[in-house]
Amino acid sequence: MARPVTLFTGQWADLPIETLAEKAKGFGYDGLELACWGDHFEVDKALEDDGYIQSRKDILEKHGLKYFSISNHLVGQCVADAYIDERHRDILPDRLWGDGDPDGVRERCAQEMIDTAKAAKAFGVDVVNGFTGSTVWHMIYRFPPTSDAMIDAGYARFAEIWTPILDEYKALGVKFALEAHPGEIAYDIYTAEKTLEALDHHESFGFNFDPSHFIHQLFDPAKFIDRFADRIFHVHVKDSKVTLDNVSSILGSHLNFGDHRRGWDFVSPSHGDLDIDSMIRALNRAGYQGPLSVEWEDSGMDREFGATESAAWVKKNDFKASDVAFDAAFADD
Repeated sequence: MARPVTLFTGQWADLPIETLAEKAKGFGYDGLELACWGDHFEVDKALEDDGYIQSRKDILEKHGLKYFSISNHLVGQCVADAYIDERHRDILPDRLWGDGDPDGVRERCAQEMIDTAKAAKAFGVDVVNGFTGSTVWHMIYRFPPTSDAMIDAGYARFAEIWTPILDEYKALGVKFALEAHPGEIAYDIYTAEKTLEALDHHESFGFNFDPSHFIHQLFDPAKFIDRFADRIFHVHVKDSKVTLDNVSSILGSHLNFGDHRRGWDFVSPSHGDLDIDSMIRALNRAGYQGPLSVEWEDSGMDREFGATESAAWVKKNDFKASDVAFDAAFADD
C-alpha cells in the first residue's frame, strides 16, 4: 500500500462521530476525512471551545484513525453562487442562513470558510477541501445568448470574492482544495485553467481530485491530474457509471440520483467506469503521497457493505511508483 486510505464522513453525518469512527476502523480504513457538518467537525465550536478540537483527536486516536484534512463543501457552495435560494437554506445552519438575504448569506459563509482554515490549523491539518459555488454555472448552455465578456466578468467576480479568503489561507499556511464539480466555478480541465488564471494562480488554491465528476462528463480523469499535477492537494476515490441507452440524457433529465432512468449515476468504487490503474499511475507521476479518501455514494447499495468493499479495493489497487527501470537487470556489469 502506497498511501493511507480514509473515509470521507460527509455521507455519514447522520451518525455521531464516535459511532462512525468505530465503524470506519472495522470497515478497514486508516483514517477519516472529517466533514464540517453533523457533529463530526463543527467550526464554531472548534474556535470557541478550548477542548473541542482535542475531543475530535481523542475519538480518532482511540480508534487508531489518522486525519489529514477537513472538508466544508456545503458552506463553500454558498460563498459565490449567483443565486441563493431554498436549496442553500437546506444545507446551512441557522447561524449562517440568518434572514436569508443573499448578500448576508454569502458574507457569513465567506467568513466561515476563513474560520474553517483557522480551525484546520488548530486541528493540525493544512488542507481544507470544499466547494466554492459559481458565478457562471447558470450560464453554462450559452442561451439566452451569452457573450465571452459575460463569462469573463463572472470569473472576475469570483476572483474578487475568493481572493481575500485565499489570502487568509496563505497567511495561515493552509491550502484550499476545490472539488472540481458541475455547479462549481471549475468543473473540467478548461474551466479549472480559467479559474487559476482568474485567481492569478494563487498559491493556496488547488484541487481535491474526484474522478467521478469527470467520468460522466466523458473526459479522462487522469488527464486532469497530469494537467494540474502541482495543484492536487487531496484525492477522493468515487465512482460513476454512464448508462446512456439512446433514451437517457447525459444531463440527468432532472431525475434524482438513484433513478434508473438517468443516463449516469454515482456508484460504489469498483462498480463504475473508474480506471483506477490509470488514476494511480497519474498520481504517482504527480508525486502525490496524501490520502486516498473514499467518498461513498451509491443509492442502490447498502453503505456499510459498500464502504467495507471500497476500503479493501482501494488498498488492493494502490501501488508505489517503481524506483528502477524494469529492464535495469538486463544491463551488463
